[in-house]
Formats: sequence, structure tokens, C-alpha cells
Amino acid sequence: MMTAWSNNMEWSCDQFCGIEAVPAKKDMLWSPDIIIKESIKTEFGTKESPYVQLLWWDLSVSVDILALTTACKMDLYKFPFDTQNCNITLHSAVHTIDELTIDPFSNNKNITHDSKEFFQAQGEWELISIDTSKSNANLLDHLQDLLIYKITIRRRPLLYVINIIIPVFFFLVLDVTSFFINASGADKLSFKVTLLLSISVLLLILNDTLPSTADKIPLIGVYCSVIFSLIGISILETIFVTFLMAKGAEKRSVENTAAVSGRDNVGYLQSPPDQNGVQRSLWTTVARIIDVTFLVLYLITIIVFLTILGKSWIF
Repeated sequence: MMTAWSNNMEWSCDQFCGIEAVPAKKDMLWSPDIIIKESIKTEFGTKESPYVQLLWWDLSVSVDILALTTACKMDLYKFPFDTQNCNITLHSAVHTIDELTIDPFSNNKNITHDSKEFFQAQGEWELISIDTSKSNANLLDHLQDLLIYKITIRRRPLLYVINIIIPVFFFLVLDVTSFFINASGADKLSFKVTLLLSISVLLLILNDTLPSTADKIPLIGVYCSVIFSLIGISILETIFVTFLMAKGAEKRSVENTAAVSGRDNVGYLQSPPDQNGVQRSLWTTVARIIDVTFLVLYLITIIVFLTILGKSWIF
């Protein structure tokens, strides 16, 4: 909303006909050359109003609707729980502070309240506040008056929580529960590889969502990458445990063959049992100890990581 003072009315008095206001010359409404510093387009979509409101204290008010595109540097470190601050700076192209001053038409509370009514509430962003501040800029050794609108908006994270964060967390939970699958079979390894491939698909989706020019790695990227790495380490542990179990099964097979070949021809085949009635090899025992120890350390690592990430991400 632009304002301009109009004081070019002259008055004359006729002693016979009374007092009458007669304009001496045609009134002119001056519109200042206000530009927006953050604008990235040279042409604005402006809807000019044909009406001018004249107030009793010689103030002329003209209202124009301006649609423009501005540049705003975004900090995506806490994406999708991020809050962004964007500035719109109004200043004159040629006039100094002695010739033109720019002041807000209303206070911050009224500006925020009115803007929330027109803001697109169904979109991805939520308007938090609009604050105004004054500043000065130097132009050829002359000061210019600047009016800065600071717009604070917050992202609605529900879509990204449902599509990325929760599925990745469920994949991590499934990976933990996969430790209870029998390690001697091949189903456990194929199950973990499937989880790793699923997270890879979500990482591709995340790569298309986030810009590649971020100053810092977003926490959601750290979240997905660490979980991807944990599942990858879990797959390596499963391969190692499966190898030890296979060595134990091979050793038992050799012992059973030696026991059968050294036995008398009795008519039945039976390997000598140990004191528990079950024959175990050293390889199988080591494999189970490693599997249980890794599961405990795995759970501790997940709890510590999610706790530290949650404090930095949400709070």
C-alpha cells in the first residue's frame, strides 16, 4: 500500500455568494518509484486500482495488488521440521532518505493477522508471522530509506514423515527382528538384502526432494544414511555368522562320517552324543555368541543414535 501527500488545492472566497472551494489546478497523485530488492523478475504482475481514497488530513491513499517472485535462501538442515525466514525489502530506485521515507501502514500484529486470512493454508507451508523493520542503505554517498518485511513460515512435515521417516524406521525395526530368524537358513540373508534395497529406493526419492546446493547435510539425510549403513553392517554380520554355522555343520558331518566308519557292523548308525545329548561344535558356539553380542550392541547403537538425532532434529 503506497501513500502520498497531496496539498496542491487553492481556495477562493466570494463575499456575495459565500465560501466556495474552487480547485486552482488539477490534482496529481504521485506514485513513488518503489522497487523490491529480492525480486528475481524485472516485470511484476500488478493490478492497479482506479480509485484513490482522500482522507480529511490531506492524505491520499492508493491500493495496488502486486504479484512477484522473490529469492529466499533456505536452511534445510532440519528438513522437514524446518522454519524459514524470507525478507522483502522495499526501497526507492533514485530517491534518498531526505526525499523519500517508507513506513509500514500498519503494525506487525495486524499485518500478520490479515496475511493469515489470505495465505494458502492448504499448501506445504504455514505462515507464522510478518515483522517489519527499518534500515538504511548507501547509494553513491547518499542514504536511502529501506522498509524490510521479515516473513516467517514453517513447513508442514506430515507428508514427509509418512512417506520417508516412518517407512525407514519400520525397515530398521524389521532388521532387528530378523535376528530371531534361524541363521542356518538362507532366508535371513535374503530378507536383510531386501530391506537394504527398499531403503535405497527411499534414498532416491529423498535425493529428488532435497536440493543439491545445501550448505549442510540435512538431518533427514543423516537419518537415512546411518540406518542404511547399520543394515549394511548387519548384513555383513549375518554373512559372517552364516559362514561360521556352515563350518560347524561341516565339522559335524566329518565327525559323524568318522564315527560310522569306525563302528562295528551292528545294523544301526548313531553318532556318540555329548553330555547334553546334543553334539555341538566350537564353530556353532562362537557363531551364536557373536550373533547375540552383535544384537545387544546393535540395539544400543540404534537407541543412542535416535536419541541424539531427535534432540537435534525436532527439539
